[in-house]
Amino acid sequence: MKSPKPNRTEIRYGLREDGTGLWAVYDIFTGLTAEVNGIPQDGLDEVVVKFMVRELNDVYIARRKGTTH
Repeated sequence: MKSPKPNRTEIRYGLREDGTGLWAVYDIFTGLTAEVNGIPQDGLDEVVVKFMVRELNDVYIARRKGTTH
């Protein structure tokens, strides 16, 4: 089952194209490239970035609701 689309106020991460056909996940609050375990999430395929944005936003929402550590 698909998870419901998050409310705009629940979204923290977005995606952007870098002008060369590669993509990055970025933090919409800071404008900086997102990192996972210290690894910048840039230079990626669009499909991978869309997946990462969805996953990172799901984790962010869960943490704000207090359902994860």
